[in-house]
Amino acid sequence: MPPVTVYLDTCAINRLTDDLSQIRVREEAAAVETVLDLIDRQQVRWIASTVLRFEIGRNPDTTKRRRANALLDGASEVVTPDEAVLRRAAELTISGYTAFDALHLAVAASSGVEWFLTTDDRLQRRAASHPPAHHLVVLNPVDWLRRRHLWLVPQP
Repeated sequence: MPPVTVYLDTCAINRLTDDLSQIRVREEAAAVETVLDLIDRQQVRWIASTVLRFEIGRNPDTTKRRRANALLDGASEVVTPDEAVLRRAAELTISGYTAFDALHLAVAASSGVEWFLTTDDRLQRRAASHPPAHHLVVLNPVDWLRRRHLWLVPQP
């Protein structure tokens, strides 16, 4: 069976360099690390995009930007959006997604990604009420690992 495919958005990637003083942030950072480890072990396939690289490049913090870009080198594939993806992203913005979220979701959907992982609560709520594609599930990395029985953390 081929490995499952994920798309980590900018929020998920940046979680690794966020202030870890809050329990939720620590748990999400640990979950992203676990996902990256699964990618390294080729149990998960990470589809990234040039949109992700562009958005990361906008981060004014040089250290965080370098770290995030280094993580992208571990992606299984980096996709460049084509005209169809751009049209789909425009449709998603009409549904209330931000421009970057719409681009990320459109790339993920067109690439056959199964799981879109984000730490952005607003994006998760939007996707629950306006699904970006029939086969694409938007989840927090912690919830994804729990759903896949790969993350067994006791609830506080």
